[in-house]
Amino acid sequence: MSRQSPFGHPFLLGFDEIEQALDRLAKSSGDGYPPYNIERIGRTETEPEKLRIMIAVAGFAAEQLEVTLEENQLVVRGRQADDRERQFLHRGIAARQFQRTFVLADGMEVTGADLSNGLLSIDLMRPEPARIVRRIGIQTRD
Repeated sequence: MSRQSPFGHPFLLGFDEIEQALDRLAKSSGDGYPPYNIERIGRTETEPEKLRIMIAVAGFAAEQLEVTLEENQLVVRGRQADDRERQFLHRGIAARQFQRTFVLADGMEVTGADLSNGLLSIDLMRPEPARIVRRIGIQTRD
């Protein structure tokens, strides 16, 4: 049995990338680490929409974190290495790696990132798209 695509309607043209992004999201791991919040931080009639992603990265230093924009994907990676010289009597905090990916809509811009008190904040902005109406000329063939 094949899966029916929600974008298979003949009036929906050029939505292949959205379908591929949905497939990637469905296949991504269900790992909840690290936890994160996404909040809307402001939108007025004169300002574009602004969003903030906050990721709990306690125990990670700035040099152990990497934030990249790969096409329309915001990828956050964290890498911690075990310190072989330390001897633990009990180890409840594991040194672990993570990768968290967010698919961004066309036009979304990453405006900055900040690490404070174990929270990595990544600010995004969605500028208001220009409304363009263009008349298409019709050629006749006689």
